[in-house]
Amino acid sequence: MSLSELTLTQAREKLKKRECSAVELTRALLERIDRLEPQIGAYINVFPERALAQAERADQRLARGEEGLLTGIPLAVKDVISTRGLPTTCASRMLARYRPPYDAAVITRLEEEGYVLLGKANLDEFAMGSSTENSALQTTRNPWDKEAVPGGSSGGSAAAVAAAECLGALGSDTGGSVRQPAAHCGVVGLKPTYGRVSRFGLVAYASSLDQIGPLSKTVADSALLLQAIAGHDFRDSTSAPRAVPDYLKELERGVRGLRLGLPREYFIKEGMDSEVEAAVRGAVKHLEGLGAECLEISLPHTPYAIAVYYIIAMAEASSNLARYDGVKYGFREAESRGLLEMYQKTRSQGFGPEVIRRIMLGTYVLSAGYYDAYYRKASQVRTLIIRDFQEAFEKVDLLLTPVAPTPAFRQGEKTADPLQMYLTDIFTISANLAGIPGIALPCGFSAGGLPIGFQILGNYFEEVRLLQAARAFEQATDYHLRRPNL
Repeated sequence: MSLSELTLTQAREKLKKRECSAVELTRALLERIDRLEPQIGAYINVFPERALAQAERADQRLARGEEGLLTGIPLAVKDVISTRGLPTTCASRMLARYRPPYDAAVITRLEEEGYVLLGKANLDEFAMGSSTENSALQTTRNPWDKEAVPGGSSGGSAAAVAAAECLGALGSDTGGSVRQPAAHCGVVGLKPTYGRVSRFGLVAYASSLDQIGPLSKTVADSALLLQAIAGHDFRDSTSAPRAVPDYLKELERGVRGLRLGLPREYFIKEGMDSEVEAAVRGAVKHLEGLGAECLEISLPHTPYAIAVYYIIAMAEASSNLARYDGVKYGFREAESRGLLEMYQKTRSQGFGPEVIRRIMLGTYVLSAGYYDAYYRKASQVRTLIIRDFQEAFEKVDLLLTPVAPTPAFRQGEKTADPLQMYLTDIFTISANLAGIPGIALPCGFSAGGLPIGFQILGNYFEEVRLLQAARAFEQATDYHLRRPNL
């Protein structure tokens, strides 16, 4: 097995035992990036000199016996997470030359643990999309099929992990943007509880929904990454002041005796690919065989989630993106005559069509005369969706659902129909509206060889139980061992 094909935990053991050096590991991944990036396009920017310098420092740290959780481990970071002095573009022309003067909280934590930053991963512009086709800078392709999308908006991070161009990655999840691309690329994607991981330095899309989460080859790798980035941060007022459990220590407890709920609203007939349903039902049988009890439940307000999500998310996007006006930082149209024209040209040329669409819709639902009819009503229904989950978790320990209605679709298949694109998030957005944690992991493959994933949802701050169930399934199957032929 080549160094680039190691899991994060395997590489960590090799580094501890001095069976390889951080420099050797980093070089192996940089060579693989050089070879595969023309096909995949997972990275917007790669930093080879910086990565090798970090790896040298990691080797020195390891030699002194001062290793952290991730010392010498090469990772990718979604390019919506601020990195001091390095480009943070959000895959937008608006921020193509922006270099933040500070690190995001998660970057500071990774630095403390000794990680190596390989590069910044591609995404849908400002994290707005489900296919990574909305990037203003480049196209990312699914490593399993170059004609298919990798999912979005964290498609670059998921593709980099699936193609073994990094040992793990960070993404952000506003409506499924870690879990859906993880499912489409055959890797593990974890969305923590809202507030479990600091959002300081995460460029905001929808502030009440956004959450940073890891993508990795295995559940244990995701547990380790979550261990490194979780915890309270005084700079984020929504960060939860709760102790962080030892996720790895609790990982192997299995699912025997757990009650798993199957929400009937998630197993729909219309629009659900038969191969997806069969794969997810197969995952249910596996978990039952491991000792879990599975029972059907109802989340009755699920049918309203798409409408609620897109009203709230676009309203918050309209507010958050108002700061990009060409005055303070970012792109500015230089040929304008007067301030108003500069605003108009900067925003119309700096933002792509999907971002403009969402700003316009968000501005509309917040406008005088429409706020009560749309935004207030959506917020009220959001409360009902939260109550659905609270009542469900009084009956069951975890919920098990599909991640997406279909396997990864073809490049360009849905770009002309935004509504069809939005519907690909139908099974993931409710978790963000409620703020609960969720994990996606592979459970099968389509006849065309594309990965299929399923999703486990848990109650607030119950990532330990979530990871235990995911680990038990992973250990009983071999889907996580399969790799694309590259």
